[in-house]
Amino acid sequence: MFMKNTILYFDISNKSRFFLLFSVILAITNTHGQFENFITADGAKLMDGKEEFRFLSYNVPTLNYVEDNMDFDVTNPYGLPTEFELRDVFETLKIIGCNVTRTYTIPVRNKNFPKESVTYVEGPGKFNEEAFKAMDMMIALAAEYGIRVIIPFVNNWEWMGGRPNYADFRNKTKDDFWTDKQLIEDLKKTIEYVLNRTNTITGITYKEDKTIMAWESGNELQNPDEWAINIAKYVKSIDENHLFIDGFFAIHGDDNYPSVFIRQYSIDEPAIDIISTHHYEPNSSKMIADLKKTVKKVAGKKPIVIGEFGFIGTSGLREVIEYIIDEHGISGALLWSLRRHHPKGGFYHHSEPFGKGLYRAYHWPGFSDAVLYDERNTLWMYREKSFEIRNMETPVIEVPKAPTLLEFSETPKFSWQGSVSAERYTIERSTSPEGPWQIIEHGIDDIDTPGFDLFSDETAIVNESYYYRIIALNQAGASTPSNVVGPIEIKYKTNIDYAKNLMILERFKNLEIQTGDFRSFKEAFSRIHGNRKSEGVYVVPDKFKELRLFSYESSKKPAIKFEVSSDAVHYNEIKFDMEEYISKEDNYDYLTPRRYQIKNSFFEANDKVSRIKYIKFTAKRKIDIVRTELEYY
Repeated sequence: MFMKNTILYFDISNKSRFFLLFSVILAITNTHGQFENFITADGAKLMDGKEEFRFLSYNVPTLNYVEDNMDFDVTNPYGLPTEFELRDVFETLKIIGCNVTRTYTIPVRNKNFPKESVTYVEGPGKFNEEAFKAMDMMIALAAEYGIRVIIPFVNNWEWMGGRPNYADFRNKTKDDFWTDKQLIEDLKKTIEYVLNRTNTITGITYKEDKTIMAWESGNELQNPDEWAINIAKYVKSIDENHLFIDGFFAIHGDDNYPSVFIRQYSIDEPAIDIISTHHYEPNSSKMIADLKKTVKKVAGKKPIVIGEFGFIGTSGLREVIEYIIDEHGISGALLWSLRRHHPKGGFYHHSEPFGKGLYRAYHWPGFSDAVLYDERNTLWMYREKSFEIRNMETPVIEVPKAPTLLEFSETPKFSWQGSVSAERYTIERSTSPEGPWQIIEHGIDDIDTPGFDLFSDETAIVNESYYYRIIALNQAGASTPSNVVGPIEIKYKTNIDYAKNLMILERFKNLEIQTGDFRSFKEAFSRIHGNRKSEGVYVVPDKFKELRLFSYESSKKPAIKFEVSSDAVHYNEIKFDMEEYISKEDNYDYLTPRRYQIKNSFFEANDKVSRIKYIKFTAKRKIDIVRTELEYY
């Protein structure tokens, strides 16, 4: 929580009140001003006062903006981060040895966004105050956790909004952005607003805030030389305190994406302080070769920062990092990319369009679902190197803080706000808030498909009341218990098919478990895939209450029919409710999310409900089921 212009009154002596108030003011001052120096450049080095400043860290593209709220029934993926989310990611960065992070760009209204989505730049010179308050909080918390921030101004691409969207405001083309005086002036209005903004939490203007390591012209900009020099000089005319990074499209990829090296203007222009390159070569040897060419071209005249890199194996990544540590012509590097815990439970997920169908965003401390790209080994190796480049010993991991169990009722199906560095969780239940506590699940993680509850207690007894709590675990030990939720009077229970295997089905035909192509399924890790005439049968454990089946489909009409039976031989087709959650967002290839629902009220008499034992679904066309929830008494 933040405190600003707060008057404190205490029933204590004037002297005690003075020292207490002074302590509070000092704590606030230290929280928002712990950096003594602006980061400066000295030849090829970045400097923090008299000390060389180096780093290995991560891009956090959603640091100031949520672009991937992938809940099944959410049609607007965009939003602003909460304090919980920001504290979670900054605490993570601190634990894994990072002293810098890079945001994505400042979001701009995009005609492909849902109308209700929030952005930062709503039009030329029109800025969303609530959005910028989120950035205020981000910068204030970065200072509290000792993390410097790199902030790019504009995106070359339309993701989150960039130059195509500035052009749309004026009914011009994205290529006009580089030369059109009106579009350049529109961007300068944004830059002026940002640099001169006073943080509503700290009271510090952005241009005077030492938390900001550097401004960057933008992300992967395909700009002409003159545009970059113009913007660099404009930024320096307002803000002489901060370093300026050239965000030119100096990117290196595979054979289908030829290397683009830095331009000479970036080295020669005095208003540009840092050279930045992005690296996604297919192997470490090519990546290192390209880095050596860049170092040779810069010739020690300016610091080099690797703004983005990744998408190679762990052993190759280690080779690149060891080269970076040995090469003091490179000040730091930022791996792509890191995602945080979700406030409703679990994590945010993001698959990478250029990640070879393999790489997804990283989640600390690494989980088995990401074994395909060796998430855990990569993260732990990178943590060690992040401390090494700073000439620091790698500290031991500490016991995680207590998680927060989220409220629920009627059925023991719930989630929790995860704890940084937690690898697993233990769930406990009691008939009293004081205990004794019984372990009902041990070793569960929180990396599941986003937007759904993480756990369902089927060992509870209907009509009984219980209390629940949860404990976070990692290699260092167990956290203190979470808050207690209860008493919960159990009115029904929920059987969940997580779409990770087919064994929960009583029988199935022409179904298989698939993974990959995560984005089309709103980042669901796995799914039950079927085609026309594929079918599966669920068994109702007791008296039927409701069934909800969550499917992604490409057809215009519902792709599933349902039948019920008491003997698994004679089936009768049953009606269902269906809801679609179609997003107007068309920057990604979302399939249509459809939730099918069967209720016991659909049956003519309650005695028929008691006789329902089997529920069969049959595909009329291609389906991908990511979850089924079956409620029963």
